[in-house]
Formats: sequence, C-alpha cells, structure tokens
Amino acid sequence: MSETATLYIVPTPIGNLEDISPRALETLQNANWIAAEDTRHTHRLLQHFSISTRTLSLHEHNEDKRTAMLCQRLKSGETVALVSDAGTPLISDPGFVLVRKCREEGIPVVALPGPCAAITALSASGLPTDKFIFEGFLPPKTGPRKQVLECLTERPFTTVFYEAPRRVLETVSDICQTLGESRRIVLAKELTKTFETYKDGAAIDVKHWLEADAVRQKGEFVLMVGGAEITPSELSPEALALLAKLMPLLPLKKAAAVVAEHYNLKKNALYQAGLDMEL
Repeated sequence: MSETATLYIVPTPIGNLEDISPRALETLQNANWIAAEDTRHTHRLLQHFSISTRTLSLHEHNEDKRTAMLCQRLKSGETVALVSDAGTPLISDPGFVLVRKCREEGIPVVALPGPCAAITALSASGLPTDKFIFEGFLPPKTGPRKQVLECLTERPFTTVFYEAPRRVLETVSDICQTLGESRRIVLAKELTKTFETYKDGAAIDVKHWLEADAVRQKGEFVLMVGGAEITPSELSPEALALLAKLMPLLPLKKAAAVVAEHYNLKKNALYQAGLDMEL
C-alpha cells in the first residue's frame, strides 16, 4: 500500500471566476480525483481553466457511500480535492461525513482559504462583525422558520442566513412579524457577479423594495439580521461614566468590552453608546 495521500478542501468562486486562487488551481490540476457536489457544474469551471482531472459526485444523497470509496483511494495514495458548487465546501454544503471519516482514519486533511458567500457578504454589510452566528438555510415552511427567527428576538449580535430566491420575500415578511418592522437587515444578492446588490435598512423597507420589482427576488441571497438593540438610556449612569473614562485610553471596542464585563451588560449597546458620545 502506498503512503496515504491528502484530502484537500478547495474553495471555488461564488461568481467571478477570477477569484479562484493559484493554489486552488494547482491543487485541482494535480489531484487524482475531484469530488464535486454537481459534476456538471464543476466541469464548466474545470473546462474554463483547462483542467482535466477526473471527477465524481459527492452530495447529500450519496455521501456515506462515496466516503468509504474515497477513503480507500486516499489510503492507496491517491489525492482527492473536494469542491462544492460555489464557495467553501462544507459551509451549508456536503463534505462533513467525508472529512470526519478522514480524521478518524488518520488521513491528512488540508483546507485551502478562499471564497465564502457568508463572510464576503458580512464584511460589506455594515453590521457589527465582532461577534456573529451563521445559521445556514432557514426552514422552508413558515411555522418552523418563524420559530427560528423568534430566537433572534433578544440576540444582541448579527445573524447570517442563506436564502433561496423563491422564499426571500416570505422570509423578510416573517422577520417583520417576529422581530418587528424596524429590525435592521441587509440582503446581499449575486455576490461578485455583474448585478451584485446590497440592500439594507429596516425590515419593512427591504420588504417593500423586494415587492416593488420581481426581478429583485431573483438570484442567490445572503440575509443578515442585525442584533437586538439596547438604547443607551437602558445603561446605568455608572456604566456610561466608566465608558467615557476608558475611551481616551483604549480603542472603543475594547473599552466597551471592559465595561460590558464589569457591569454584565451587552457590548454592542455600550459600543453604540460610545459612538454616540463621539458625535
């Protein structure tokens, strides 16, 4: 038996093909196999870059079966590159079963950095990014979807979802009903593509924006929901006084964190209070 080869986790572009890295291209070129969520989709990418590596499918319906076969190939010395249709594999995409099995079997796993729709959208959203949670896709039915959204009622940090075009309007409507029409949200669609668009504002305003033109409901969406806000008036005078003393000495984010820990308060509220003080 040959020396065990490596499983590479290879991110691919989420829209703009120029976003693929030279290291990713080299890995795809040199691998013995490319395990792809949809081989037809991946073939278009490979053809564009003149890569002829053999492919096989790995998706949610065959992952268990494929995992056993791929682990055997890896143990025999063949290298496998895992890709999804777009972005970083395993982020709301298949691959977890394979990676876990490789770890259990002592097969090396190397993840390449690269495109990820959730992080790309979040970085340009204008929402706080010091703490956030990624929830993947919301449930497709209204009842379970509202239950998930209700968990955000008092969540003080940003929450990131993926959403399908056929449900995006319903989801924003549910946000209006469960979290209030004034909750700030940001929709990012068609990231890195020609018609990339960000729409942010109160949930009700984003809902009206979607309703105004059916074309706006098409594309691939990242939905970001701002955290619940606490107004500075809810903060004690002692906490605000300490924040004011620390701000000349520390970065605002650090000062807010110190005061939040000292008084058991929410850091986002103190950070906003500090911004208001600077105005």
